[in-house]
Amino acid sequence: MSDELLLITDPCLLDHDPGDDHPESPARLRAILERLEAAPIAGARWLAPAPASAEALLRIHTPAHLEGVVGLRGQRRWVTPDTAVSEGSVDAALVAAGAGIAAVDAIVGGAARRAFCLVRPPGHHAKPDRVMGFCFLNNVAVAAAHARAAHGLQRVLIVDWDVHHGNGTEAAFFRDPDVLVFDSHQSPLYPGTGELDSLGQGPGRGFTVNLPVPAGSGDGDLVDLYRRLLAPIAESFGPALILVSAGFDAHARDPIGGLELTERGFAALCGVVRDLADRLCGGRLALFLEGGYDHQALAESVHACARVLAGDDPPPVPEASERGAALREIFRIHHARYWPALARARG
Repeated sequence: MSDELLLITDPCLLDHDPGDDHPESPARLRAILERLEAAPIAGARWLAPAPASAEALLRIHTPAHLEGVVGLRGQRRWVTPDTAVSEGSVDAALVAAGAGIAAVDAIVGGAARRAFCLVRPPGHHAKPDRVMGFCFLNNVAVAAAHARAAHGLQRVLIVDWDVHHGNGTEAAFFRDPDVLVFDSHQSPLYPGTGELDSLGQGPGRGFTVNLPVPAGSGDGDLVDLYRRLLAPIAESFGPALILVSAGFDAHARDPIGGLELTERGFAALCGVVRDLADRLCGGRLALFLEGGYDHQALAESVHACARVLAGDDPPPVPEASERGAALREIFRIHHARYWPALARARG
């Protein structure tokens, strides 16, 4: 398998333009691309993806939803109170979903070890039957379903460190024991979901792991949760592939969120999932851009994560705060009912 890092994007993703006052603007992706152009990632290769097929999208989304999204092509209007469409939005959304498919194909096929899908519109709020939260199609969910259907991968781990709960991803796999969704997010915050006791249903109970954290939580708090909780859960689950909804709106400078992460914290989180992928599934790992609305903080955080994906050592971060350590124990005890490895992960 190649150690090459794929950076997956396309100029058409800039054509989704919800308006100058909307936080999810094309300037987000431009800032990222300018930072990567100014300081290229050694060994990284760029790839332009094809649009996702209807077959791939219908593994997650209902026919009515897909028909409704495609029917927006060429329009400029508000679809929901927070989600706007422009003339290029539908094609951008199809290519954003296609980026995850391209990442999975390259990683499973051995053309690359890791990938970072630098895409917009984001996807983790898009439910199987609903546009919401700046999202039209659920990019990471479509990629997970493609990995299973097209490549026969039995288990997929989806990690979501966006400041908002990935309610659409949770909904897609809430009854599925073969897709583990591990989601840390600020609470309370939009969309008002992701409670600690939201654990999945039926055969999927326990395979949704929500970690709602309070405003003010920082690098040490979040990295501690991932090292102490994600690692033993992932080792027990045994994924064949790890996908990450990598939102950067948990940054301390972000205007929407209230968490206190820095680019060093995001790089450390990336290091945790990278090392898990190397240990558990042959390095198969793909990140998907979600939120992040301070353009400089976003660009620096993406660049820091891309460096870790390319092989740099993740930076050190502080120890968890006293509040963070206490909250981690609450989470550990709660989820140990479904993941016995957590019962052995005290302290």
